[in-house]
Formats: sequence, C-alpha cells, structure tokens
Amino acid sequence: MLHGQWEKITRTMASNLVSHALALAIVSLLLQAEAPLAQTSVTSQAGIGATETGVAIFYSDAMQGKAVASGEKYDKDALTAAHRTLPLGTMVKVTNLKNNKSVVVKVNDRGPHGSNKRIIDLSRRAAQELDMIQDGKAQVRVELVH
Repeated sequence: MLHGQWEKITRTMASNLVSHALALAIVSLLLQAEAPLAQTSVTSQAGIGATETGVAIFYSDAMQGKAVASGEKYDKDALTAAHRTLPLGTMVKVTNLKNNKSVVVKVNDRGPHGSNKRIIDLSRRAAQELDMIQDGKAQVRVELVH
C-alpha cells in the first residue's frame, strides 16, 4: 500500500514540475516576443553596415571612473558606448540624424537601461562630437563598422 502511494506522489510531483517548466518557457517566449520600439536591423550576428535607428543619450559625469561591463573604467573623454546586444569591443558609427554629424565609438558597456526607444548610451566626448549635449538626447543611426 505504501509503495502505491509513493508512486502516486512522485507522478504528481513530476507532473507539477513539467507544468511549471512549460509555464516558465511560455512566459520567457512571450517576453522575448515583445516588439522593440526602436526601428532595428542590428543584431549581435549582423554584418558590417547593418543599421539601427533610435534615440541616443549620454552618460552622466557621475559615472567617471566607475567600472563598465567590459571591466574597463568609464572615461568621459573616450569614444565609447553602451549597447544592449552588440558584442563588447564592437566598433559602431553613430550619426546624429538632425545635423548629420558622425562619430565612431567602441561598445564597452551594456545599456541603455529603461526605454526601448533608447538604443545607445554614449560617452560625453562622443555626445559632444555629435553636438547633442544641449538637447541631452538625439535621434541617431547606429551602423556596424567592425
């Protein structure tokens, strides 16, 4: 009798585990399927010349000297950026669509965090080269260079 009850309990537990795993998989797929708000054709697998359009912002000066995802320290005077998916070390050309000014930056951090409309965080120097400091943000095109 005890053996039969034990088998029933283990079957129920296994069934519950499978149900929970399926539910987690479904939730994960639904979260991944959420459409980004930025127009994009860049992925970590994309080739040279692939582009992404959206909003760029720049790092606060308070980040100066703090570690970023690559292990480097943030340097406001370097030409660097944060991107959500591109491999660290990737070089991208960022063009301000308002004035057509461009700069090439190295992705060394992850972000921007928050709104999917924001596609890249730039160092202060990169933001200066794009003439976007006063506005605080800019509509940009990000092009994979290397």
